[in-house]
Amino acid sequence: MDERTVMLNEISAGDVAGELLVAGGDDGSLQALTEEEEREMSKKVASEILAGFDRHYRLFRYCAQQTKGLFEMGDWHEIQRLASQRISMYDDRVAETVEKLRTEYDAERLPDSVWARIKTRYVTYLVDHRQAELAETFFNSVTTKILHRDFFHNSFLFVRPAVSTEYLESDPPSFRSYYPASDGLRKTIRKVLGDFRINCPFVDLERDIRHMILRARVMAPRPIKIDPDCQIQVLSSLFFRNKGAYIIGKFINGNMPVPFAIPLLKDAEGRIFVDTVLVNAQQIATLFSFTRAYFLVDMEAPAAYVQFLRTLLPNKPKAEMYTMLGLQKQGKTLFYRDFLHHLKHSNDPFIVAPGIKGLVMTVFTLPSYPYVFKMIKDKIAPQKEIDRQGVMAKYQLVKRHDRVGRMADTWEYSQVALPRDRFSDALIAELQDTCPSQLEVEGDTILIKHLYIERRMTPLNIYLHQGTDAEVEHGIIEYGNAIKQLAAANIFPGDMLFKNFGVTRLGRVVFYDYDEIEYMTDCVFRRIPPAPNPEAEMSGEVWYQVGPKDVFPEEFGQFLLGDRRVRAAFLKQHADLLEYEFWQQRKERVTQGHIEDIYPYPESIRFCRKYARRQGGQ
Repeated sequence: MDERTVMLNEISAGDVAGELLVAGGDDGSLQALTEEEEREMSKKVASEILAGFDRHYRLFRYCAQQTKGLFEMGDWHEIQRLASQRISMYDDRVAETVEKLRTEYDAERLPDSVWARIKTRYVTYLVDHRQAELAETFFNSVTTKILHRDFFHNSFLFVRPAVSTEYLESDPPSFRSYYPASDGLRKTIRKVLGDFRINCPFVDLERDIRHMILRARVMAPRPIKIDPDCQIQVLSSLFFRNKGAYIIGKFINGNMPVPFAIPLLKDAEGRIFVDTVLVNAQQIATLFSFTRAYFLVDMEAPAAYVQFLRTLLPNKPKAEMYTMLGLQKQGKTLFYRDFLHHLKHSNDPFIVAPGIKGLVMTVFTLPSYPYVFKMIKDKIAPQKEIDRQGVMAKYQLVKRHDRVGRMADTWEYSQVALPRDRFSDALIAELQDTCPSQLEVEGDTILIKHLYIERRMTPLNIYLHQGTDAEVEHGIIEYGNAIKQLAAANIFPGDMLFKNFGVTRLGRVVFYDYDEIEYMTDCVFRRIPPAPNPEAEMSGEVWYQVGPKDVFPEEFGQFLLGDRRVRAAFLKQHADLLEYEFWQQRKERVTQGHIEDIYPYPESIRFCRKYARRQGGQ
């Protein structure tokens, strides 16, 4: 199977089939261009594509630059709006560039020889470019909207990267270095905090420094012995998300590098304080979890930031690193390359994913690869009042919303060609039965027109069924916390059955079934009214009118609490989820504009919590 067979074509939310037209000699393409005309045309088209990318990245950086001022002003709602708006900017610039190439250069009719020259010319423009890897992905995004799928190979697209970014640096450098051996640890920490020039006073800077040194002593012998070559390296830009700004770095003392992240928050008076210091890879990995909103970071050379972050989190895929930095299209490109490599070096078949089958999606997986592949069914069960476009809109809502660590992010692809011999017979039968319009068999290849890919998790219903008593209690605690945190972020899951939640490898419960998701503010939470008479109560039929957005929390128990162990743990930890008052109060807080405190680290490791009086959460 060659490279073009497994090429994954990226997709914007509104273009499922990605209408791609053939450019060739006998089908109306431009003919008889001279050598000089081809060179000139390739130069112009390549320049237009790079200009489109450069405009995109200027706007991308501007969003992060704006966020610093918004953080200083405490405008949390505007930060969330900006983060959501930024997600669609890439597709907007791609669409603008495609339209310009079609109208001004008749791009769909350019001969193959010109397209090969365009790519070659484009590579020369990227030699000293600070975002070369992103510009290559942008080139692919534009050209796959114009070329036929037959041309999706390395001669016309960047199936493999053409420009190395391994040692790419920005000017000034992407990280700053500090030397505690000469300045002393206390003075060095003060300089680290001051160099970000946040235009807000600290609540108590000296107190924060004391707390940070005490935390450092937990991780090192007392007193801390500073080697002469000790360094503190800190990325030069703050990482913004919701109401938090994070300093990301590492403490290098001899052969003992220690990663760290420092959350900076604001109190109700607008003053800054250090909330804690995260000092191990697992805590920092939680910041970059696929279940959280993307960071806003001003980066001249994003490859240098990713390279630095990889030294802190060596097991985190680069695809997920780029995605969490807000560069989700680059994440898709890198995921494709990783996936292609894995297919070449494995031989297990794709199978139907374990668990209860959904009414909306067909899900399959490759056991040797930690992801699942989800396809929308052609015929959605009638009890689900939604169609394909509605499901896609729900997934887009989740991508643009604050996921508060409780909703799985997804990558969306179209025209995914996979080897036929890697599909189990049971899976082929399942796909032909549930998604025939999204499936094409071309010789030894299966073409899937549209799917979502997300991290594989253990379905919560399986986890609870197979778990010990302690695991059941943990799962229910996490389940209830997930629902409460989603409610605080203005998200009502809709279908709260355990099968719609998964357990990550770190034991967190995450929601991943979005077809019934609603904003809390759109829901009408109600108490079940008293029955007018005993006969009505015993009839099994509802005696009251139910609107399309009505929710009756008292009913949740009959669907969730059939298992004895589950019921005991739920009523002990989260009985309030069965009460109208809980939901109505959460809805009212959201309606009033509150952004609740939802920390991406344990409450127990926060510093002086009595100083942490704030207007909301991160």
